[in-house]
Amino acid sequence: MHASAIQALSLRDYGTSRGSHAHDHFQVLIGLDGVLDIEVEGRGAGIGVGQAQVVAPGDRHDFGARGQGSVCLVLDTTQAPWARCAERAPSDVPQLHALARYLALCMKQPQHAALALQHGPALLLEAWSPLPSSLPDTRRRRIDWQALAAWARMRWHEPLGVADLAEVACLSPSQFAQRCREEQGTSAMQWLRGLRLAHARELRLDGLSVAQTARRTGYRSPSALTAALRRRGV
Repeated sequence: MHASAIQALSLRDYGTSRGSHAHDHFQVLIGLDGVLDIEVEGRGAGIGVGQAQVVAPGDRHDFGARGQGSVCLVLDTTQAPWARCAERAPSDVPQLHALARYLALCMKQPQHAALALQHGPALLLEAWSPLPSSLPDTRRRRIDWQALAAWARMRWHEPLGVADLAEVACLSPSQFAQRCREEQGTSAMQWLRGLRLAHARELRLDGLSVAQTARRTGYRSPSALTAALRRRGV
């Protein structure tokens, strides 16, 4: 795991007071008691007992519990595979709900809490019911481009390539490249370069210097960033 990676499991009690924030990692919420009303980027939903949702990095969400409050099992994580799960989980996944209840019970018992915290994140991802890998038509596997873009924005310091994007999307590099051309109208690397440049443009508009922006977005030098901006007519 990268030194700056996050992988934290917790039990949280939500009251009726409204909250609102965004964070730079995925947040997985699974309802254990009560109902948590949550609105993610303007899309409202309720997380009841046995229901779940993933909030993607950067998505602002407003939340507050109904009635007597809500208890959720919450996973904060930067692990890339959660990008493919950044939607509400199906309501008929008993293994996910049973696992969440079991982990919550373990976390309340000192002799079992450490193991639950260590192994719980991986078990939850496995239980999330990803699409079968044997599907003959890969077009049925939806790519969440917004979540994928958020994942990439957190990793400009790494040498990202098509294979990295494909792994997050659970596709082969060739399948991902084809889907990118069809759905985004450009090659995978051009799409990635466009994201990087758009982020750099945002930082410059926020007042960061060229040197600071280059460091934040992974350009090898301020002059390389300046050249890229000029090529795009910025």
